[in-house]
Amino acid sequence: MPKMNLRLSSALPLSLLTPAASAATPVNTSGVAISFFLLFVCTTLGITWWAARRTVTTRDFYAAGGNITGLQNGLAIAGDFMSAASFLGVSGLIFGFGFDGLIYAVGGLAGWPMVLFLLSERLKNLGKYTFADAVSLRLAATPIRCLAASGSLVAVVLYLIGQMVGAGKLIEVLFGLNYSIAVGAVGALMIVYVCFGGMIATTWVQIIKAVLLLSGATLVTFLVLQRFGFSFEALFRAAISEHPRQDAIMAPGALVHDPLSVISLATATMFGTAGLPHILMRFFTVPNAREARRSVFFASAFIGYFYLLTFIIGFGAIALVAGKPDFLDAAGKLIGGDNMAAIHLARAAGGELLLGFMSAVCFATILAVVSGLTLSGASAISHDLYANVFRPGASEQEVVKVSRIATIVLGLVSVSLALLFESQNVAYMVLLAFAVGASVNFPLLFLAMYWSRLTTTGALTGGVAGLLTAVGFIVLGPTVWVEVLGHAAPIVPYKYPALFAMAVSFTGSIVVSLLDRSPRAARERAAFRDQYIRSQTGLGSEGATPH
Repeated sequence: MPKMNLRLSSALPLSLLTPAASAATPVNTSGVAISFFLLFVCTTLGITWWAARRTVTTRDFYAAGGNITGLQNGLAIAGDFMSAASFLGVSGLIFGFGFDGLIYAVGGLAGWPMVLFLLSERLKNLGKYTFADAVSLRLAATPIRCLAASGSLVAVVLYLIGQMVGAGKLIEVLFGLNYSIAVGAVGALMIVYVCFGGMIATTWVQIIKAVLLLSGATLVTFLVLQRFGFSFEALFRAAISEHPRQDAIMAPGALVHDPLSVISLATATMFGTAGLPHILMRFFTVPNAREARRSVFFASAFIGYFYLLTFIIGFGAIALVAGKPDFLDAAGKLIGGDNMAAIHLARAAGGELLLGFMSAVCFATILAVVSGLTLSGASAISHDLYANVFRPGASEQEVVKVSRIATIVLGLVSVSLALLFESQNVAYMVLLAFAVGASVNFPLLFLAMYWSRLTTTGALTGGVAGLLTAVGFIVLGPTVWVEVLGHAAPIVPYKYPALFAMAVSFTGSIVVSLLDRSPRAARERAAFRDQYIRSQTGLGSEGATPH
């Protein structure tokens, strides 16, 4: 079994299911996991059939008719955010590095108060189906929608690749199933959910997945603490005694060494969270701004609780799994690599039944996340580009048809890329998705809603510059230039580009907007007052005609 490349897999917390962490030797799951898998698939297909009968209008397809409550939407947002890669990856990082692994969880969680106080209410009042509705309200619709859709599609595709490869590798490790078949099955189910059930089906699949993941993680945590008499001190002492680094696992500095990288990583996880299109899209599924705020409150509570569980699960895996022969391959390494630590812990704590349940939950998690990602990508193509740029005035039936075609195309593209990148580490791709969210989507959204002097020219300049900087830093940095392409030294010495790319994006947008003296710029500045009133009152929140 190949040795897991910890340097590569630590590039991003939300996609640590890397090919290097996979194994040809499957975990002994018996028929329990398969039964749970089939039960979940049948249940969600039934939900899709139910949702398809209620998906009639464009609003139903994109926003579930705006009838999702704050609690339901909070669970669905949590389901979107708590990917299997997050669960397995964060616990795997804690298993490998100890306390330092928690930095990835804290960074993502820290973004939610900002979403609550800065974005959720205004976004709901200004937008219709996507965040491009809000940012194009007083700016030139065509170029801004193209920029917003481009940023969304780049983030969605890169995030999808990581999740699809994660799904394939998880199933390959668990059952020894051929990787291509596993990826193809996930892609097919994703297409079915989105094409026929739209946002209604996607929402309920995410809700079910969130409940299952929180329940399973809670049970594993309870069983772990029970082993140590519900004493955290006893748990940590056992973990220290089993880990090769001993008490160093309780101190920071093992994973990210220099302060600038820490800040840049935190920038990606925090501001990237506020710029992910599939997260932002969820605020249009609730009936009003109050429910949008409640959505973020519930989501923050669920996500915070989830990451507390992963912290305990990571240390529990060190105490109960590390060094145990039942979980090691012939080379003495953990089967499946550190990212499978939580799965092995489920077996150690609860036997084959819990192992099967948690394996199925991880699969369900990936399936729910890719469905949400695909729907947000399809909406960028059909709503932002087709209905508002290429074919203004297109009927609802045409737009929904284009959405379904876009879903099929995105599904095929994600499966093809997942097959193409099977032998490559894809952690940097999801890092790029968060960097795109932080350097393109978040600055554009924040400035459009809060800064009266933003102009179309400034927004385009900053957005394009931020996108190019993020991509350039990752391609020329240590992760790709050295560890993937094999060059001796990186051109850019930093792994985490978000701090630099976001600074470029904000600076470009602000400086160019201040220098813009065109008549269009004057009209756009004057239109800010009307947008501000609308963002506070919700008047016209069903999507006024963009400027």
